[in-house]
Amino acid sequence: MVWAMDAEQLKRSSQRWMDAALAAFGAGSESHDFAVHHAGIATEHLLKAYLAGIHPALIVDGRHFDSLLHATGLGSRAGVLPTKVRTIGLAEAHERVLKLLPNIKINKTALEPLADARNGVAHSAIHDATKAEAVFTVCLRLIDPVLEELDIDPSTYWGPYLVLHDKLVDEQVRQERVRAEALLTRARAVFAQRFEHMASKERDVVLAALTSQPMITMVREAPKQCPACGSQGWVAGEVSIRLNGGGGGPEAAYLVPYGFHCAACDLEVDSKLLFHLADLNEDILLEDDPYDFVDDEPPVDEDV
Repeated sequence: MVWAMDAEQLKRSSQRWMDAALAAFGAGSESHDFAVHHAGIATEHLLKAYLAGIHPALIVDGRHFDSLLHATGLGSRAGVLPTKVRTIGLAEAHERVLKLLPNIKINKTALEPLADARNGVAHSAIHDATKAEAVFTVCLRLIDPVLEELDIDPSTYWGPYLVLHDKLVDEQVRQERVRAEALLTRARAVFAQRFEHMASKERDVVLAALTSQPMITMVREAPKQCPACGSQGWVAGEVSIRLNGGGGGPEAAYLVPYGFHCAACDLEVDSKLLFHLADLNEDILLEDDPYDFVDDEPPVDEDV
């Protein structure tokens, strides 16, 4: 028996599970537990399809050597059958893909409701019916950029459920835009209350001191103009390394935004709403040496 979990098999499996998920979702709230469970599996398999297309070893548990042997074509030396291979789960597959596909904007925090819903149904027959639609839509928005990367026609993957997919995503986007506008309105009111009474020079001095340092901390922060009040705010996110096309190591380091905060007006935005607020969701090129974020040593210039 040989290793059989390849990218094409995972793509087909993902589509079958998604068909079942969308059918369950369309059947009504009494079937939404099936919908979130099946959608979680479909998402996991598509993420693994992308990883396996690069190399099968990317979907196995790196702590299990026999699984690595199967994934690297050395299954004859493994102590277990391919059916016993240990692979990663949804959360880790998502984490690995995030490092390779920076255009995915569903971060770890945004993924948690989908992973929790799938696991809750699978292990305890528990799920929050009031959150089913939001959870399901996270899955759809995560899958779309992966389909694009895999060059899979969305109409082929979503099939007869493409219209349902579009309606769910459009409704989620509409709700997010409303929430984003509400955040801006509140932040502008806060800014006016705090600073409108000040003279221009006094206000500039206070704002310079107030906004000079970030108030949220992740892997890295970068300054960005606040879309509500125009002051300097701070984008927080994780560093993504873009590799050289020729395979010569890292080329540049980018900040992938997952949050924004402005101390001047208290505007605070999470990853779900960044897309709707100016350019807050755009990756930021960092001046840092990309080798600061990887284990490899920079190449030595032999002419020196």
